[in-house]
Amino acid sequence: MQPEFWHKRWASNQIGFHLPEVNPHLQRFWPALGLEEGTRVLVPLCGKSLDLLWLAHQGHEVLGIELSEKAVEDFFSEHQFDPDVSEQGPFKVYRAGSIELWCGDFFELTAGDVADCSGLYDRAALIALPPAMREQYAAHLIRILPKDSLGLLITLDYDQAQMAGPPFAVLDDEVQRLFGDVWALKILEDQDVLGESWKFLEAGVTRLEERVYRVSSH
Repeated sequence: MQPEFWHKRWASNQIGFHLPEVNPHLQRFWPALGLEEGTRVLVPLCGKSLDLLWLAHQGHEVLGIELSEKAVEDFFSEHQFDPDVSEQGPFKVYRAGSIELWCGDFFELTAGDVADCSGLYDRAALIALPPAMREQYAAHLIRILPKDSLGLLITLDYDQAQMAGPPFAVLDDEVQRLFGDVWALKILEDQDVLGESWKFLEAGVTRLEERVYRVSSH
């Protein structure tokens, strides 16, 4: 899956993965993590998610990484923010208040870039990637994220033969294999959400589970 795939999706407004509301799992489970105000939270492959605003409203510094410049610019324009724009290595950085969105390739992010991030929120990154790229993503995230980081990971589990991704099915076995040797993983919720997901119903998917993990790096 090349960058051009995502650029085309955003250019043609094929963004069914974008939610028009704050993720309810984020609202429900994030406060229990106990992260202090001012904690910097890394949000990989963030798009123009409203979750970024919600995290900022909780007092966090938010660092979102997004490949599509259109998605980044849409986020700030839709919320009437006038961001400062600068360069940080290979990234174009947009900043307004406590929200920074870095436009560029997640895999070019370094440990130094995220050295002050002790929070992680992944709702749409892992499930956006095909299997080989998930391996790369997990390895890179583990490599760059500071020790003692804490956050949430949200995945979808369904029969991949019934619908092509993205979003892709990422089963618990794979999550455990990708992260379990290095991170502590705790399933906070495993919920059937097929009835709320018209795209999956229309495709003929017969089972759709959304799984929420508490993740902590040792």
